[in-house]
Amino acid sequence: MRNLKPGDRVPDLQVQTLQGEFVLANRSPEHFTMLLFYRGIHCPLCKTQVEKLELRLEDFNDLGVEVLCLSVNSQKQAEQTFEEWELEEINLGYEVSLETGREWGLFISEAVKESEPEHFFEPALFLVRADGTLYSAHIQSIPFVRPDFDRLLRAIKFIIKEEYPAKGKS
Repeated sequence: MRNLKPGDRVPDLQVQTLQGEFVLANRSPEHFTMLLFYRGIHCPLCKTQVEKLELRLEDFNDLGVEVLCLSVNSQKQAEQTFEEWELEEINLGYEVSLETGREWGLFISEAVKESEPEHFFEPALFLVRADGTLYSAHIQSIPFVRPDFDRLLRAIKFIIKEEYPAKGKS
């Protein structure tokens, strides 16, 4: 597991999404790319989180934050997720490798139910600056207690307005 610190260059990320190929190094958001790693279609807490994120997607975009949700799910499962969770715009990346998860420092769990993939990521949220460096990371070892998107939006507004530097570099 890699220990990413704010200011570090993030690992390469190249994944297929429901909207086409996503290459993080080729992105140029005004302020941040937000990467939300979720457990997968089997997770009701992820469903709630991604649905809430989609409700605030325009607010993030208006702040210059590009959003991508990522999981180990197959393309078929990602398409099923989009349909069953009644999503409309949010971009879902799929078939993200366990090695990629390890490079990002994610916790990886093994299935305990038949409905779960053999291995999957525990939730994480990263804000990556346009220059490819990490601004912040929220990495979880359990599926409970996710970041609140209203608070995150207020924080990003403050960060942008005050040019607030990344913390936790040591």
